[in-house]
Amino acid sequence: MSLKLVIGNKNYSSWSLRAWLFLTESGLSFEEIRLPLFTEAWQQISQYTPAKRVPVLLDGDIRVWDSSAIWGYVRSQHPSAIGWPTAPQAQATARSITAEMHSGFFGIREQLPQNIRARIPVMRNTLTATTQQEIDRVDHMWTQAYDTYGGPWLFGDFSLADVAYAPVALRFVTYQIQLSPGAQPFIQAVQGLPSIQSWAADSAAEADVINVIDQLHIPKNTR
Repeated sequence: MSLKLVIGNKNYSSWSLRAWLFLTESGLSFEEIRLPLFTEAWQQISQYTPAKRVPVLLDGDIRVWDSSAIWGYVRSQHPSAIGWPTAPQAQATARSITAEMHSGFFGIREQLPQNIRARIPVMRNTLTATTQQEIDRVDHMWTQAYDTYGGPWLFGDFSLADVAYAPVALRFVTYQIQLSPGAQPFIQAVQGLPSIQSWAADSAAEADVINVIDQLHIPKNTR
């Protein structure tokens, strides 16, 4: 299987990161096709998917878009790819919190967008109540997972749940969101992953800038 993965900016595209991380940690070879957002190159996206969103997996004539669809397709072809915990209770919880991430946390997405190369301290009390509640929810689920399964990842071994939440951990690093001690091990594990370090290095090297994200929490000068 000769795979290609269409992604957006490495610095800004969290869903691209999820698909890329899944393929990389699964040990699969693939070619990257990078289409930076809001550029002339981005206009090519329509030739890869009618949804006009990244990521998109290309396998010959087959097109698969949306991260969860990509995970499912690849695992149907490569059963050894990163998957779910095997224990029923762990698998049920992992699937549930991953679905929760895929379909929710809109406050975090809007107010703390992915911006890997930046360091922009944000006071939690400046965020909306909804976003603060979502941060508390993530804090609780990570703490509970480590208390229950003991690490080094959320459910012991690296799984799709870790793939889903890795970009959230990087958001908390960017905006220096403080979590409880029980949740911190996940952030440290994500930052220590060589594949994440490689993605972060590529993010830092990108010249593309999306001002609406870079300037989101920078105070305006007042007179």
